[in-house]
Amino acid sequence: MADRRLQVFHAVAKHLSFTKAAEALFMTQPAVTFQIRQLEEHFNTRLFDRTHGRISLTAAGQLALEYAERILGASAELDTRLQEMSGQLGGPLLIGASTTIADYLLPRVLGAYKARFPGVVPRLFVANSEAVQIRVAERSLDIGFIEGDSHLPLLVTDVCCEDELQVTCAPSHPLAKLKSATPESLTHYANISREPGSGTREVIDHYLQTAGVAPDALQRVMELGSPEALKGMVATGVGFAIMSRATVVNEIRLGQLVQIPLVPRLIRNMSVVYPRERIHSQLVSSFVEFAKQNLGAMPVAEAASARA
Repeated sequence: MADRRLQVFHAVAKHLSFTKAAEALFMTQPAVTFQIRQLEEHFNTRLFDRTHGRISLTAAGQLALEYAERILGASAELDTRLQEMSGQLGGPLLIGASTTIADYLLPRVLGAYKARFPGVVPRLFVANSEAVQIRVAERSLDIGFIEGDSHLPLLVTDVCCEDELQVTCAPSHPLAKLKSATPESLTHYANISREPGSGTREVIDHYLQTAGVAPDALQRVMELGSPEALKGMVATGVGFAIMSRATVVNEIRLGQLVQIPLVPRLIRNMSVVYPRERIHSQLVSSFVEFAKQNLGAMPVAEAASARA
């Protein structure tokens, strides 16, 4: 078991806030402050600078954070390996996922895996694909699920399943009357897009470039950070979006949105990424294989319908 003071220090260093660290650790703020003071007295140095109501890591704090991450990681791995020796999988499983995968595909997989291995405690970090990859590369997550492929050399990418993206708009939008849409035809209408760094945005931009249409040729009137925000805005009729079929099954069933296939079709990969040079525990390897099998066998529309 790692020193509690290191666990508290790591939380404060990551959040750069005593209040947020206390909330994350289910501790009081005075208790967090006491643990940090004890650690600073032990090392006889300041680990944080406190100025104008904000905190930052000192040079000593930066060094301590590097070692704290190694120590806490080794401690968690020790717990997992000892449980594996007992013949049972268990312990924390740190997973990152892009918003589309986290909201529409992973819940069923996590539920089924938890039912099979009750001792496993999944912890899910949700962000865009770029942020997930960065967390996996810096080893603060065990694995990540992203849209498309990773471009980071430190990571290995395994394809889990395919997903189709289609033009999505309100039933009253002019595009709703079409049976299909070409990339060039989309430049004549207002577009609502995901934010830069989103895996969906990256896939769409690459698709347009391959089709000979510059991404900037789209009349982007708004950029939003989640599929839910995108759906809500598209439903107002302000513009169209290009979205995964998995995200809008319920809205199409209710008549709130319409989807039109692109020509040529826009198919992307959903992938799992993990550090290239890391020896994975049996727990991580087991979940990766379980997720790949289940996501690969799960029709995207069926996955979305499960949320209805």
